[in-house]
Amino acid sequence: MKKKFLLFSILLAFTTLQAQDNAAVEKSQFKINVLVPGIVYEHGFSDKNTLYSEVSLGFGYRSHSFIGSTWDFYPVINEQFRHYYNLEKRAAKGKVTAHNSGGFVAFTAAYFFESSTTNDSFAKTIPSLTVGPVWGFERTYKGNFNLGLNLGIGYNMDKFEDEFTLIANFSLGWVIGK
Repeated sequence: MKKKFLLFSILLAFTTLQAQDNAAVEKSQFKINVLVPGIVYEHGFSDKNTLYSEVSLGFGYRSHSFIGSTWDFYPVINEQFRHYYNLEKRAAKGKVTAHNSGGFVAFTAAYFFESSTTNDSFAKTIPSLTVGPVWGFERTYKGNFNLGLNLGIGYNMDKFEDEFTLIANFSLGWVIGK
């Protein structure tokens, strides 16, 4: 009985130590987003903190009863300083933490460039900058399929007005590499 208990204790300790070793963010990873087409690079500079950098192509639809309708396309640069707060807890429960699968809080800054439009009767949207705190999570599944969501309240600034706004970002894509 003592041998079984000792073996069980050693296995439990090894599993716990292994889980704690894996409970850190990736040092470097690339992702491709397909929902809002873009490329992401996330650099881990400590066990729980990363700098998330994304370049993507946003789009929107506008309609007017006299002019018609148009699609707008605009490049976006999004930077986030992320703090992953629950990696150890997920690892201790046997949940995946690879590829930064966990919950995070972040400060985000997104710059939206001037748009291109499919209907010249519409004015182009003007460039703007949105900054603010967000809460979110990332999950990476089999085949490196990645799902991400972050929400928060931000402050949007452009050359005409400044206002508070909702920040919402949902992404689907793949982690490139391991």
